[in-house]
Amino acid sequence: MGAMADQQLLTIMNERGVIRFDEPVQLRSGGYSDTFLDGKKALSNGAALRHACQLMIDAARADGVAWDAVGGLTMGADHFAHGVALLAERDWFSIRKQPKGRGTNKWVEGGSIGPGTRVYLVDDVVTTGGSIQEAYLRVTELGAEVVYAATMADRGEVAAEFFAVRDIPYLPLLTYRDLGIAPVERTE
Repeated sequence: MGAMADQQLLTIMNERGVIRFDEPVQLRSGGYSDTFLDGKKALSNGAALRHACQLMIDAARADGVAWDAVGGLTMGADHFAHGVALLAERDWFSIRKQPKGRGTNKWVEGGSIGPGTRVYLVDDVVTTGGSIQEAYLRVTELGAEVVYAATMADRGEVAAEFFAVRDIPYLPLLTYRDLGIAPVERTE
């Protein structure tokens, strides 16, 4: 949404999800920032989560994208997968960080993902896109087609580039620009 960021979501994130430190802290991506974005805390209220999920649904619909299942890598995608699936009446799925190791030994839980499944990938906060890229790889390995991707907040440009190369629409509801923070650079 960039310059047209949803004001309600921006307020929610700034009031509940932006944590500032005196010194830079290391992020999951390996990069450092004095600003931490806590998407789970920001959307821990049902009304806030519903609002963000509806924005994700509205964005895909506005772009004319139809999908069968929504999800991503646990834990950043789980609340969106459940909320979007509930509001849009679609299947949800969650990708484990490693196979279960017993029983079905699956990577993906929830809805069935396979050939012919049109997938909408979601995540909360993206820095360099490692989690959402891993989710992409897991579902495409199963034969599914990723047709759309969205995140609540994107701290950089890497995920956008990843999806652009694959001709997959990608929408961060909020960007580092919207939040007034410096982008986190690649750590490679």
